[in-house]
Amino acid sequence: MITKDMTIGQLIMAFPNVAPILMEVGMHCLGCPSAQAETLEEAAMVHGIDADLLVEKINAFVNA
Repeated sequence: MITKDMTIGQLIMAFPNVAPILMEVGMHCLGCPSAQAETLEEAAMVHGIDADLLVEKINAFVNA
């Protein structure tokens, strides 16, 4: 299960197929060193996205 405490790096390493979802919501710098250490919650906040909805969307995709 993906949580908003996971870093972008952890998420992409475990589930590389979710990258398009992150890019779709405006997170285009997935490979940047700072993004790798940023949690989903932090990244969502920076991009003006609801972290809970983002995590829900990613979990639905991963579990489908």
